[in-house]
Amino acid sequence: MSIPVTVLTGYLGSGKTTLLNRLLRDPALEKSAVIVNEFGEIAIDHLLVSAPAENLKLLDTGCLCCTVRGDLVETLADLYAKRSAAEIPPFEHVLIETSGLADPVPLLHTIVADEGLRGCYRLHDVVTLVDALHGAAQLDRGGESVKQAAVADAIIVSKADLAAAEETATLRARLLRLNPGAEIHEVVRGEIDPRIFLRGGLYDPATKGADVERWLNAGAHDHDHHGGHETDIRAFCVYREAPVRRPGLVLWLDMLGALRGANLLRVKGLLNVEGDPVVIQAVQSVIHEPVVLDAWPDADRRSRIVFITRDIDRAEIERTFDALDYAPQTLKRGFDPAAYAQFKQTMQSFDRGVTK
Repeated sequence: MSIPVTVLTGYLGSGKTTLLNRLLRDPALEKSAVIVNEFGEIAIDHLLVSAPAENLKLLDTGCLCCTVRGDLVETLADLYAKRSAAEIPPFEHVLIETSGLADPVPLLHTIVADEGLRGCYRLHDVVTLVDALHGAAQLDRGGESVKQAAVADAIIVSKADLAAAEETATLRARLLRLNPGAEIHEVVRGEIDPRIFLRGGLYDPATKGADVERWLNAGAHDHDHHGGHETDIRAFCVYREAPVRRPGLVLWLDMLGALRGANLLRVKGLLNVEGDPVVIQAVQSVIHEPVVLDAWPDADRRSRIVFITRDIDRAEIERTFDALDYAPQTLKRGFDPAAYAQFKQTMQSFDRGVTK
């Protein structure tokens, strides 16, 4: 079975390493491997007791730790090989702490799309820390702090004990406008329930209906939300009554990612694909493989898709839905003129919807 990977991101000074230090002392995470994508703001060296490998250390908690300076693919592959060969303890979860200035999307793309890592790891969750004292100013500046919050499944407001209650409440409200579907928690001096990092994998939703509904949280996006000062950021949910064709879904996802991937901060949805419940999701141009669920989570058979976008509104997305009806005819030889005409019409409507 593939090993779940949780990505911990957040801007400089948000307290990622402090949080990790606390989490690694909890028995729930004792069988974890920790990858630090840069030297942390607070060193964890005082926890190191032995070194099973040159770039890999065993913490007194039982966790494994390494600091990445090069290729993340190589690091993850090396960890898995050592685990399989019983050269290191059999870790059951991976936590990756990103650099405070990092765009998390390339890292997510590595975990999801690298052929060598498929079957070994699966993306489990993205957790973003936002500093209660400085988070609003960082969001005002835009850039990576906004993207880190937008792609999160859970947002943790750190240093809540140091900020005024009104300031923290205002920040929470702003984060909810930016990412209405995210779970938001507060942490004081690094103390937080580790189950936030271990609950059911949101990027690989189980067949349990309640988990899928919580993961999608479509109701939070029923109306357009604009992200406060982030006036170009929109969060909304779109619905479709008619079932989706399988070829149409592939075409639609490919075109959406290729033509406007840079503006899709987060996409996740539950679609009726010719009667089957299918989960889709994307972060920018990183399109995850659709997952067919064993059963519908409820009686609602509509397709519903949640979007967090930059400079794309609901109407533009809805105009692309013609692509979801695409269903070419199969011929033994030659081209199908009717299918080509349908494809051309679909492309034109899609282009009108997303090209500026």
